[in-house]
Amino acid sequence: VQLQASGGGLVQAGTSLRLSCAASGRSFSSYAMGWFRQAPGKEREFVAGISWNGGSTYYADSVKDRFTISRDNAMNTVRLQMNSLKPEDTAVYFCAASRAYFPRSPGREADFGSWGQGTQVTVSS
Repeated sequence: VQLQASGGGLVQAGTSLRLSCAASGRSFSSYAMGWFRQAPGKEREFVAGISWNGGSTYYADSVKDRFTISRDNAMNTVRLQMNSLKPEDTAVYFCAASRAYFPRSPGREADFGSWGQGTQVTVSS
């Protein structure tokens, strides 16, 4: 599956942003999906994951209660609604697809075989 992330931008702290990830291919609904991010000078980290049917989700502690991951299998899309943004949320955000991941723990990069190109999110204080 090929992935294309979009929706990033420059926003002020406390505001919201919604990222989207469009997938190509007819097997999108068979993949678990995840969002990762990489801040300058830091390793890429897991943000949120969702099961193939949207029934299970998992969030990193740093974004829990602020971010919401969702998917629309009919539209081959996964989204990340980000509320109450903080400067420390500044990063390049990547969507990724996995046939191996189930969202009951943080996703590992090695479990995700397909990656989008990333979209920049910058949160100013």
